[in-house]
Amino acid sequence: MAKLYFHYSTMNAGKSTLLLQASYNYREQGMQTLLLTAAIDSRAGHGRIASRIGIGDGALTFDDTTDMMALIRQHGAGCACIFVDEAQFLSSAQVWQLTRVADDFRIPVMCYGLRTDFRGELFPGSAALLAVADDLREVRTICHCGKKATMVIRRDEQGRAITEGAQVQVGGNETYVSLCRRHWREATGN
Repeated sequence: MAKLYFHYSTMNAGKSTLLLQASYNYREQGMQTLLLTAAIDSRAGHGRIASRIGIGDGALTFDDTTDMMALIRQHGAGCACIFVDEAQFLSSAQVWQLTRVADDFRIPVMCYGLRTDFRGELFPGSAALLAVADDLREVRTICHCGKKATMVIRRDEQGRAITEGAQVQVGGNETYVSLCRRHWREATGN
């Protein structure tokens, strides 16, 4: 039976690296994979999944209007596994579409994304995945103090934590820092 997986973490935990490695492992065994990523995140280029350690691969993109079933029907024939990067940007409806890919098409779907935003709130896609995924896997990273990082702050140009603003702002190390809850609370004044 195919499953829907959700690999979640904070920023800079290596989620994209794990995705790319898993896809490579399938391909090394002669199996086809389909990689998907959010169109909103073009830091590595449009339709590209890349890791901070320098590896990357091309991917199809989705936005909030994409019918995931139709996209996978069109491009996923013969695939052994579907990989979704930046899964926090999925809508709840799209997550349910991915459950149908696993259940009806019998293709495993591996989603990788952030659990919470800089305010400590769930992303819609992450909330839906936490609710319906068959398998939840935390990808761990560490705070500057050495404890497990579970939160992320968004910084302004002076490096101060921002506590208000739009939930989605694409950025990397220049914008976001992963922290343990204690240090997140100190940085945000909570």
